Amino acid sequence: MADIRETVGQDADTILRIASDEPLFTEEESETVGELLTDYLELPDHNGYSFLTAVLKGQVVGFACYGPTPLTEGTFDLYWICVDREFGRRGIGRALMERVEREVRRLGGRMIVLDTSGRAAYEPTRAFYRSVGFTPTATVPDFYEIGDDLVIFSRRF
Repeated sequence: MADIRETVGQDADTILRIASDEPLFTEEESETVGELLTDYLELPDHNGYSFLTAVLKGQVVGFACYGPTPLTEGTFDLYWICVDREFGRRGIGRALMERVEREVRRLGGRMIVLDTSGRAAYEPTRAFYRSVGFTPTATVPDFYEIGDDLVIFSRRF
């Protein structure tokens, strides 16, 4: 089983590679991972973002990014959970999600909200979120582009 820990600077290159290798991520999304990771690593307040790293046998194999939702009480956004495709289907995503939830609870969180694409390619992603206790809460048709809905999931504690 993978160890889940707070992200450190030496994880950055591998996290960026995992994000850029993920076929579901656009180039802009991968670049955004890099921007938020830089904020997390370089700013004292992390600009509100937290990162966790999954390590298996000494190798970085995944990450999660989350943070408090501005202007809410106890609501957190999950921005990404991403596991290197080579290490998929080994419980690493579930372990990352469990740690995110534990950290959110520790910080006084009462809810996690996430959004994802409604495209068919994202069905395994949506199935994963349902399997770890998230409920589809809303859909915004044609949000990302024509034919690509925004699907919002939430989980209350």
